[in-house]
Amino acid sequence: QVLHQFVRHESDTVSSLVLERSMNRVQLLGRVGQDPIMRQVDGRNPVTIFSLATNEMWRTAESEVTQGALLFLCNLGDISQKTTWHRISVFRPGLRDVTYQYVKKGARLYVEGKIDYGEYTDKNNVRRQATTIIADNVIFLSDGGTREKV
Repeated sequence: QVLHQFVRHESDTVSSLVLERSMNRVQLLGRVGQDPIMRQVDGRNPVTIFSLATNEMWRTAESEVTQGALLFLCNLGDISQKTTWHRISVFRPGLRDVTYQYVKKGARLYVEGKIDYGEYTDKNNVRRQATTIIADNVIFLSDGGTREKV
């Protein structure tokens, strides 16, 4: 019965279109880059905004070290790290207010939400693209291993 709600039949042929489920889900674990700010634009609901840094680390396969005419291969390789900054927006009223009040620069957070791609015009009238994570769950993590879910 439920399937019939999602299936469209055309005339005598049995051609049907079944709607597919899709998912837009992001999970981030990182540190806050600056204290959150709260903005309200054009009379819309306020939003709490902050940045979150995530780090990716990897080890190169082998590292070549030359010393004079000799070549040494080190099996350990070099450790490299890349930091990615994410713009987090919190719209949900309760979560928005608690996040604004309690999140501080350097705090370790776990954030769940969805990714949103948007455009805006900057002050020089240039169109820019922005990627934002719309958070619907924020978990405060402390270095002591305790956590508080908001």
